[in-house]
Amino acid sequence: MSNFWSGYIIVLALANIIGVSWLLMWTRKMDLSDMAEDGTTGHEYDGIKEYNNPLPRWWLICFWGSIAFALGYLALYPGLGKFQGFLGWTSHNELSTDQAAYDTEFGPLYKSFAATPIPELAKNDRAMKVAGRIFANNCALCHGSNARGGQGFPNLTDDDWLYGGSPENLVETLTNGRNGVMPAWKESMGEQGVKEVVTYTLSLSGRTVDADLAAAGEKRFAVCAGCHGADGRGNQAIGAPNLTDTIWLYGGAERHVLDTVYYGRKNRMPNFDKTLGPDRVHLMAAYVYSLSNK
Repeated sequence: MSNFWSGYIIVLALANIIGVSWLLMWTRKMDLSDMAEDGTTGHEYDGIKEYNNPLPRWWLICFWGSIAFALGYLALYPGLGKFQGFLGWTSHNELSTDQAAYDTEFGPLYKSFAATPIPELAKNDRAMKVAGRIFANNCALCHGSNARGGQGFPNLTDDDWLYGGSPENLVETLTNGRNGVMPAWKESMGEQGVKEVVTYTLSLSGRTVDADLAAAGEKRFAVCAGCHGADGRGNQAIGAPNLTDTIWLYGGAERHVLDTVYYGRKNRMPNFDKTLGPDRVHLMAAYVYSLSNK
């Protein structure tokens, strides 16, 4: 935060507190000499008269108390620009303290899980219950509470893996994340070329397609083979999907595949090395492994 904005916030906050305090004091010292004998201000509308009674004492106490609380809070905690408060409190420090307490309490449990090989750990009911809660908090947002994913988010319960489903592959994915890119081919191939390639691609998974379009698409598929392989079975080293099965990340209808080839795709799996740490990454790898190896 710049000095200008820090000063602006300080002036604005204090000016508001001072302003309401002055308003309260000023209204208490108003001249009441012109007040009517019946205690009204003389204002009347439709038989309704405005009285000028003093504010209740309890209300004044609450009002002054709120002002004192505001000043005390701003003195102790962050709220006035760059001033951090005399207590030096920050949300980051509180989070770090809570995380340290959590690690102290549960760290030994995760250490014991981390010492167990993933295939064996995947059969540990207690470990999987713990992992299920971690999954719900960190992974279910994308992959769903049942881990079956959705359009653009992989299903973790089948045996189809873009980057491999071995324990080592799963640990690597969770630790470092993944960045998947499918280039757009509309400009270089043209609409007809894309349609031909898509027709051939659909034929790889056993669908009935136009034979002439598929034959033309097979010739164009050479540019796709660099990632997906000459046989279309993909390449887990770079996350290129297998085109010969019936599993489609973005949908397998012709219009979905056309969109993919026309415009390309870009997807990202975040890394969890710092969020979870190596012990919990090991546990989560076992959990994901268990989903497709029941």
